[in-house]
Amino acid sequence: MRRSHGEETMTAGAPVPSLQLTGDPYELGRQHGAARAVALRAFLDDGLARLNHLLDTPVSLASLEPTIAAYRSEIEAGTPALAEEIRGLAAGAGISHAEALLLQLRREILGYRSTRRPEGDCTTYARVGSGPHTTLAQTVDLSGNLDDQSCFLSIRRAGSRREVLMLSFGGLLGYLGMNSDGLAVGINLVLGGRWGPGVPPYLAVRHVLDSAGSVDEALGVLEGLRLASSRSLMLCDRRGCAYVEFMDGRMHVVQDTVLVHTNHFLRPEFVPFDELNVFAKNSSLRRLDACAVRLKALPQDASPGDHLGLLSTPPIFVPDNGDIRRERTVAVVAMRPALGEVQLLGSRPCEAPQVFATESLSGAEG
Repeated sequence: MRRSHGEETMTAGAPVPSLQLTGDPYELGRQHGAARAVALRAFLDDGLARLNHLLDTPVSLASLEPTIAAYRSEIEAGTPALAEEIRGLAAGAGISHAEALLLQLRREILGYRSTRRPEGDCTTYARVGSGPHTTLAQTVDLSGNLDDQSCFLSIRRAGSRREVLMLSFGGLLGYLGMNSDGLAVGINLVLGGRWGPGVPPYLAVRHVLDSAGSVDEALGVLEGLRLASSRSLMLCDRRGCAYVEFMDGRMHVVQDTVLVHTNHFLRPEFVPFDELNVFAKNSSLRRLDACAVRLKALPQDASPGDHLGLLSTPPIFVPDNGDIRRERTVAVVAMRPALGEVQLLGSRPCEAPQVFATESLSGAEG
């Protein structure tokens, strides 16, 4: 049974709240904001969404207003429906429009500073298999102690046949997820080129899942976007997978049946411009190698639990050491496009995963 619009639920042993959002873009945002209003207000009051716990030089909303305005123009031009959803988020949460935009821009405002932290960031892979066994899985490694800001969204936009399942943090409209056509999207931070006003990659993930039903369609959508910062996206549907690296308005695509990505550029065209420092690069290489070895040993008919287990021990899983500035694993996700299923672990991998699924696969084969 579907829950009422915007209703937030938590179950024993499953700490990530989930929301069911339906309606036009503004209404989707309003429901999201209303359900998370207390958490989002507290987040913004905590060092301006914890930015001032992470930055060496404190910032204020007033000091960021010119930057926010520049990004707002790019978001409105590139993803107008999401721009309207951000307005709804502000109204529902009782925060300003600038604050709602700030929540979408945190990573761009933080900039390159994560190069100081050698321990980790996201590890992502996709493997095409028979029947239901095609899987996209990844760790989510973030600074800022964002466990309490995690939320899982099920989104049905009015006029669209697609349902989008989305993992979100701190009011983000997008992070990673899957849609009912069987397209899954993961994300990795890579550092290079100029960062500036454009569509934040987290919003680009959501835009792709709203707009595309396959890897090929997703690539077409991404070609039309001007991204604000460098990133690698992992794309997977029932038939294939690809990763796409972005830097300075350029994108390079690699397609195969098994792909692994961490936090350094893999495409030769981008490698000379990689800004990851040597310590972080070594961590990224270790995780890439460990993931490839473990994935090769994993049976083709491995369960989602097997995939979650692959990612739930060091060096891939990065535990909390008490430093809010350090990226650590706050979630582990396994998505199966053929089944429309997402399995989610929090930062304690000994717990049982939460399972989310689309009501139907709109692009399923008969």
